[in-house]
Amino acid sequence: MSMFTLIANAEVYAPDYMEKKDVLVCNETIIAIGDSINPKMLPDSEVDIIDATGLKLIPGLIDAHVHIAGAGGEGGPSTRTPELQLSQLIAGGITTVIGCLGTDGITRSPEAVLMKAKSLRAEGVSAWMYTGSYQVPTPTITGSIARDLALIEEVIGAGEIALSDHRSSWPTTAELIRLAEEARVGGMLGGKAGIVNIHMGDAKNPFQPIHDAVSQSELSYRQFHPTHCNRNDYIFEDAKKYGKEGYIDITASSYPYFPEYEVKPSRAIVELVRAGVPLEHITMTSDANGSLPLFDKNGELVRLEMGQPKSIYNEMIDIHLKEGLPLEKALTVVTSNVARILKLKSKGKVQVGTDADLVCINNDFAIVHIIAKGKILLREGVARAKGTYE
Repeated sequence: MSMFTLIANAEVYAPDYMEKKDVLVCNETIIAIGDSINPKMLPDSEVDIIDATGLKLIPGLIDAHVHIAGAGGEGGPSTRTPELQLSQLIAGGITTVIGCLGTDGITRSPEAVLMKAKSLRAEGVSAWMYTGSYQVPTPTITGSIARDLALIEEVIGAGEIALSDHRSSWPTTAELIRLAEEARVGGMLGGKAGIVNIHMGDAKNPFQPIHDAVSQSELSYRQFHPTHCNRNDYIFEDAKKYGKEGYIDITASSYPYFPEYEVKPSRAIVELVRAGVPLEHITMTSDANGSLPLFDKNGELVRLEMGQPKSIYNEMIDIHLKEGLPLEKALTVVTSNVARILKLKSKGKVQVGTDADLVCINNDFAIVHIIAKGKILLREGVARAKGTYE
């Protein structure tokens, strides 16, 4: 027997504003959106009705850069970060997550990220991953980026590959081209985005390696997804130019810790748009459960923090409330833009036929209800699901 959920009387942001609507879910999928859906049209079926009067209904957020299996270690074994917990995603209205490694592609492995992605799927959210780490040649699961993408359902791209950073292996242009071409072909064979997620470091002229790879190959700028583009003033100025050609990802979780260096994420997005960067080129991710290190001019670690996935929700709300961008525009950088760039066709929108990943928020922008693939994770502000060991 099918299980139906009816969200009634919600102000729907799909993310485009749709006014007040009813949204009907069957199992994992949105099957109808209308002005008034009568549950009696569904005879002999159980219908769970959520009265969303006075609430806004938005797509579940997509966090496309999270160290789901833990990361860190720049300060030694005791600074390794823990695995992501389901409750961290629920706190931020996140129903889809993309996992990655990071600095440590030596004692950590893509296999661990894959198993954590499978674990999160079993716990109720959608999860994918990038294969690889900072290093080039980069670790993989099958011995090849292309094979990982073509053969492993959860793998949608390569990364997080480090450029312009003292922790990078400083790949040559030829090595970067070869890596990106392999990701592209593997993505084509597997029906995936095949994009290369790039960690952008603090070196000056940070985008030059990507410019060189594109100019010396048949690759497009859209083959790359550089992140941490608000980490300092000069990379952000370069991002205003780069973003007119390629994608730009803003990191949300490190800002509260390093405001003297970072450009506040909500302000960064508005300034990118004012500089002529198309909004559809911009995404925002958390970098959660990765370590957030601060090094001095001699490369010595002086401080270490860890961010949370909820940062993308908080900054998205600030884009709207503090920076003045309409909510439907602010939402795109954590929903529909991410889904389009990563080819997650059933994600990022409130639309008939897409996955039932839905979040209800009140007028104070507190999260009230969360549905992930048709299952209720949060109702009336109370968690209905938790991780296996929470």
